[in-house]
Amino acid sequence: MTDSWATFGADLHLEPVGQGLRSGLMEALREAVRSGRLAPGTRLPSSRVLAADLGVARNTVADAYAELVAEGWLTARQGSGTRVAQRSAPRRTDPAAAPSRPARSGAGYNLKPGSPDLSAFPRTAWLKAARKALTAAPDEAFGYGDPHGRVELRTVLAEYLARARGVYADPERIVICSGFAHGLTLLGRVLRRRGVRDVAVESYGLDVHKNLLTDAGLRTPCLPLDEHGSRTGELAALRGAGAVLLTPAHQFPTGVPLHPDRRAAAVDWARSTGGLILEDDYDGEFRYDRQPVGALQGLDPERVVHLGTASKSLAPGLRLGWMVLPRSLVGEVVAAKGVSDWTSGSPDQLTLAEFIASGAYDRHVRSMRLRYRRRRDQLVAALAERAPGIEVSGIAAGLHAVLELPAGAERSVIQAAAFQGLALDGLARYRHPDAPAARDALVICYGSPSESAWAGALDALCRVLP
Repeated sequence: MTDSWATFGADLHLEPVGQGLRSGLMEALREAVRSGRLAPGTRLPSSRVLAADLGVARNTVADAYAELVAEGWLTARQGSGTRVAQRSAPRRTDPAAAPSRPARSGAGYNLKPGSPDLSAFPRTAWLKAARKALTAAPDEAFGYGDPHGRVELRTVLAEYLARARGVYADPERIVICSGFAHGLTLLGRVLRRRGVRDVAVESYGLDVHKNLLTDAGLRTPCLPLDEHGSRTGELAALRGAGAVLLTPAHQFPTGVPLHPDRRAAAVDWARSTGGLILEDDYDGEFRYDRQPVGALQGLDPERVVHLGTASKSLAPGLRLGWMVLPRSLVGEVVAAKGVSDWTSGSPDQLTLAEFIASGAYDRHVRSMRLRYRRRRDQLVAALAERAPGIEVSGIAAGLHAVLELPAGAERSVIQAAAFQGLALDGLARYRHPDAPAARDALVICYGSPSESAWAGALDALCRVLP
């Protein structure tokens, strides 16, 4: 096992300007591991020694070490110090050594949509926020919660959503839930009790959302979709629809924003019919090549329910989401939720409130926006070099891209990927049963792999593309 880092010390070129001392140190260490200058098992100097060498605060080095341990680049054990983690290199196909039997059943890499990079969860900053929030928490915060959610969180969310997403909100309009699915379930119950029978959904989207509405006793006719988003002008033709579920900022999975004329058409339909728009703003904070697309709710707060979560910006395991409701709907949703908050723990709500109020949430989103944009650019560059016939779309925002395939190739590519240990989803996976098949494509989530797994996942993807 390597026990010296002496040859590494002279090669550590820290560039703090623009990215900060801690971020610069972390990237320098990652690059040293990637390049092999820091071999697996190498013991790193203590935070005190390295801080003295670099002329930075010890906490800066300690925080960088902690983040890299959380990401899997380093390991830290009592009595053994901080070392470079044992990491296997990405598998590459050697035609001369091709396996004679199917590869392992478990996926080595996962590019399916649904999750951000979980290794990037800001553990240190979250722990700091939790300590501060719990120290200041009143005793009643540890009892059965108000079904509205903690007022501390609703207050900071109202300010944040107005500033970042253009949402018209005040704390009394906001109800905290345990994620988008929970919020949609509550809304489904309320709509059914109001006599609504049909909720229109986009012709491509998550079947779990459609199923939640179906479980509430609602029918889910599909709304056609094209390069400008859902064709909301056709809502009037869906005679029984009392609500529509849309992803207007960044349609999932096609990745297109809803055209301004169609945003206006959706609101006009809701006003003229008394219908509701359920706005799924699942990754509205991540945009790269375009100006932010404001929330649809800002056009008519009394006809649009704005739903957001921390699942993509932080982590789905937090089980924290929110609904910004029309005033007339607040009481019914709270009643559907119950007399106490059985779903979202008060300590986590208070921690998120402090995390947002302190500015840590904004800093984390900015950091992740840069990381995801870099991965998106690497994806586009790799495809241009290794699969130039593949067209990429839906990449101006969000965490995923759509890769167009030759007609009839979707299923075979997914099967080939599974053979290589790569989990992929095709566009057909998200098609509504009543929607016509349109094209063959892959839906690639470049946001989900960890930093250490991303290069291998990208290489595996390029190998299976036609």
